[in-house]
Amino acid sequence: MDHLLSESYLIAVFMAVVLATMISKLRGKKLKLPPGPIPVPVFGNWLQVGDDLNHRNLVDYAKKFGDLFHLRMGQRDLVVISSPDLAKEVLHTKGVEFGSRYRNIVYDIFTGKGQDMVFTVYGEHWRKMRRIMTVPFFTNKVVQQNREGWELEASSVVDEVKKNPDAATRGIVVRKRLQLMMYNNMFRVMFGKRFESEDDPLLLRLKFLNGERSRLTQSFEYNYGDFIPVLRPFLRGYLKICQDVKERRLALFKKYFVDERKEIASAKPTGSVKCAIDHILEAQEKGEINADNVLYIVENINVAAIETTLWSIEWGIAELVNHPEIQSKLRNEMDTVLGPGVQVTEPDLHKLAYLQAVLKETLRLRMGVPLLVPHMNLKDATLAGYDIPAESKILVNAWWLANNPERWKKPEEFRPERFLEEEAHVEANGNDFRYLPFGVGRRSCPGIVLALPILGITIGRLVQNFELLPPPGQSKVDTSEIGGQFSLKILNHSTIVMKPRDI
Repeated sequence: MDHLLSESYLIAVFMAVVLATMISKLRGKKLKLPPGPIPVPVFGNWLQVGDDLNHRNLVDYAKKFGDLFHLRMGQRDLVVISSPDLAKEVLHTKGVEFGSRYRNIVYDIFTGKGQDMVFTVYGEHWRKMRRIMTVPFFTNKVVQQNREGWELEASSVVDEVKKNPDAATRGIVVRKRLQLMMYNNMFRVMFGKRFESEDDPLLLRLKFLNGERSRLTQSFEYNYGDFIPVLRPFLRGYLKICQDVKERRLALFKKYFVDERKEIASAKPTGSVKCAIDHILEAQEKGEINADNVLYIVENINVAAIETTLWSIEWGIAELVNHPEIQSKLRNEMDTVLGPGVQVTEPDLHKLAYLQAVLKETLRLRMGVPLLVPHMNLKDATLAGYDIPAESKILVNAWWLANNPERWKKPEEFRPERFLEEEAHVEANGNDFRYLPFGVGRRSCPGIVLALPILGITIGRLVQNFELLPPPGQSKVDTSEIGGQFSLKILNHSTIVMKPRDI
């Protein structure tokens, strides 16, 4: 039986080679593809390029083939954009044509084949989901309703760190406590709920399942089955694990958060203050979305809002530790503008130009999603005179747009002053196509409304209350990067010495 199975796979691979060769010849006659390395049958450019299509590796290909180049990854077409003008065309001018989302086989599992908002194709379902999510999550009103809670969470972090004797001497991995803060920030918005400690059993289960989801989706292990469908049967074990984690996560969301909130809401008088999930459940009651859509909205917020913002906080702290002169300048600004000991609040953020510059520079140099969430064209399209095959994966190298020395002055330096001097007009909302940390256009990240104030409050409070230093015996903390399918995180969670200030 095993012999027959192996023989079947060999025959299938052989047929795939023949078919791919024929298709390749037909494509060559019909399509004018963007430049790129010459592909081979079945594997395309995969064996040349490898799995890790990170932002830095793609810069090397852009330097060789140009700001628009094409890779054939097995049976998948991949197009990479590396200039502001082309980014504008893809994200804005032709935003409808390129407005769908590319999903691989693992993201198909975790999003129910696009039943969420982030990874669904461009169309009626996306418009409906975006509309339903905007009012309860992504408006300035939501910020004003929740900002005092975020400020209390930041104060709680400060108080607990001050009580920890190791913080001021040997140092602590403050990320662990900041992770609790971020879960509380977002679960306040979603469910009007918070966790009391890092050891809360429900939080531990939630963090574990979210962590497994991140590990499984960001891994490169499953690329061979995604790139070459005939090899997909070898991924059965991996995909089964993904399906199990997905079902356990959605069951947890439903039992402990969505259903619990339904009971609370039913017991409250009409017109009482609502949290985000109440609005989402109202949309379900009206028949606009179904129960699965509700759970996938919770899934999106768990992934897109919590961890990405946490990565940016972690990068910001590391850069301030490694640049004490910038940390001191930031602290002096807050002491001068607000007064010594006056804790920064959300309404203060617009007064603190240097803090805003620090946040922008962190997002520029250490962009959490450096290639943005991949786009896709549902139908054959053209771009800069080249043919783009239907269902191509479109990557915009947003990190390179913001770090290209031809367009930025000394981009390798962490220098917030650039946003007060030569780049004073540039904002994080995409008003300049060289700087797109949240994307731009129809599929931009709406979470910018929440992320920027949370970043400002958190980093501001930490710098106000502590001198942030590397651990004893080190002059700097390690800022090595680790990337996944979409993400850019710090490789090693830093141990930081946090000496309380006398204020």
